[in-house]
Amino acid sequence: MLTPKRTKYRKAQKGRRLGREFECRGVTLEYGTFGIASLENKRITSRQIESARRILLRFIRKGGKIWIRVFPDKPVTKRPPEKRQGGGKGDVDHYVFQVKPGRVIFELGGVPEVDAMNALKQIGYKLPFKTKTIKR
Repeated sequence: MLTPKRTKYRKAQKGRRLGREFECRGVTLEYGTFGIASLENKRITSRQIESARRILLRFIRKGGKIWIRVFPDKPVTKRPPEKRQGGGKGDVDHYVFQVKPGRVIFELGGVPEVDAMNALKQIGYKLPFKTKTIKR
């Protein structure tokens, strides 16, 4: 799974996600011919990225190339269940990436269009937000 090697701060604040914000960077296909982009404002975990990557590998086999355009670098903390109040913030549980509408998540290249669209459609089921497939 994807985790940062080192971070400036061990724990981060939650922040706010406003639905009207649109992504400015990472909205066009840079490397591949086909891609999948976000339509909602959500967080994607490193486990979800890994799950989608495995689906892509199964579909393209050895024929094409995959580019992952997001990296989960924001830590999310969690406290153990049945723990009393007080005692500070919990330990880091997992890492997430804050996805805004329009952001390209994955790109594919070197595969037929039918295979690419099927793979990207399957990935859309695994992700926690609405997506759209795009092509160059």
